[in-house]
Amino acid sequence: MNQNTGIFESYESEVRSYCRNFPAVFTRAKGPFLYDEDGREYIDFFCGAGALNYGHNPDLIRDRLVEYLQGDGVMHALDMYTEPKREFIEFYEEKVLKPRGLNYKLQFPGPTGTNAVEAALKLARKVKGRPGIFALMGAFHGMTLGSIALTTDAASRAGAGVPLEHVTHVPAPYMFPELDTLKYIETLLTDDHSGVEKPAAFILETTQADGGIYPMPAEWLRGLRELCDRHDILLIVDDVQVGCARTGWFFSFERAGIVPDIVTQSKSIGGYGMPFALVLIKPELDIWEPGEHNGTFRGYQLSMVAAKAGLEMMLGEEVEEKVQKESGIFEEYMQKIEALAPGKISTRGVGYVWGVDLAGCDGDKAPGTMSKRVLDIAFKNGLIVERVGRGNSVIKVMPELLIDEKTLRKGLDILADAVKDAVKVR
Repeated sequence: MNQNTGIFESYESEVRSYCRNFPAVFTRAKGPFLYDEDGREYIDFFCGAGALNYGHNPDLIRDRLVEYLQGDGVMHALDMYTEPKREFIEFYEEKVLKPRGLNYKLQFPGPTGTNAVEAALKLARKVKGRPGIFALMGAFHGMTLGSIALTTDAASRAGAGVPLEHVTHVPAPYMFPELDTLKYIETLLTDDHSGVEKPAAFILETTQADGGIYPMPAEWLRGLRELCDRHDILLIVDDVQVGCARTGWFFSFERAGIVPDIVTQSKSIGGYGMPFALVLIKPELDIWEPGEHNGTFRGYQLSMVAAKAGLEMMLGEEVEEKVQKESGIFEEYMQKIEALAPGKISTRGVGYVWGVDLAGCDGDKAPGTMSKRVLDIAFKNGLIVERVGRGNSVIKVMPELLIDEKTLRKGLDILADAVKDAVKVR
């Protein structure tokens, strides 16, 4: 491979990251595949960091977008009333929320996940009149100042350049198996010597993704919901990356049978990789003043067209059922991968998001050495995967949800072979 990347290296900011792991110039994409300018095919288990749950360029959504563009549909309308917005809201309420017994108002913030999180934080603080927020260690909620204060990755936090305040991080339940984390949180709230003020809200991902792929136990999630109710604390679920059927349920919290007070969505809610974000708010909490939180590109019209079509595809293709059923394929391969280095490799996940933790294989080498080796071998052999977690030691396996079984298994075979080669197990 000798593709011309000089223009990027000369003129694009040093902040670029993913391209450093995947040194190819991509020109085309379809379904679960990416193609570079040499025509080489790659199976995409990166999935736009969770923005492409329905794959690259699905025909249904593409055709709706082209039709809207060719009809000179309104492209920019701030928060004015438009036909695409009406159709999206109606479909979302009638086909997604009501069948699940959920009652939320919809807010359209700026079109990224961190915009949704910032809006959720502002509203929670306004409702409760308290500045503090509780979040979990291992969390990733975004890179703007409010959301990066929630995020625990040290390198990400260092980029803020200012103190990150008003957030109390508590251990995630997987960190200390012997610690009752719910009792720990209860103690922070009730001990008059804890030194911690009651927060406005507790925010979490029900499955930490960039934290290393850690599904929170359903019983623990139910306990957290009860604790928040008892202490008059709002529960915010960040479904930006693991929502939209990624875990086998459209909302990741459905597997625990809980109902959050506020939910944030972005990434795959855009349907086609289009920029789009939602904040779902219990009606009694919707105390915003007009324009109190806004953004020039809130509710981008083309994204609403794509999002509605994406929801139609999700429901029509019975994606939730497919993901739940095929989760067993991942479990099968994860067991094989663990067996390549017993006691040194661990795997975990739910639905269509899994992690291969190679920290135990690094030995005396720098953290992430083995995961980077696996990533490089996999890419050379036609598979794109991302690294996440502490020390970037976890390979995140996150294919599109409509992938056919043959391609899914082919990608998992490439991954297993890459791990085998990397750890030198024959």
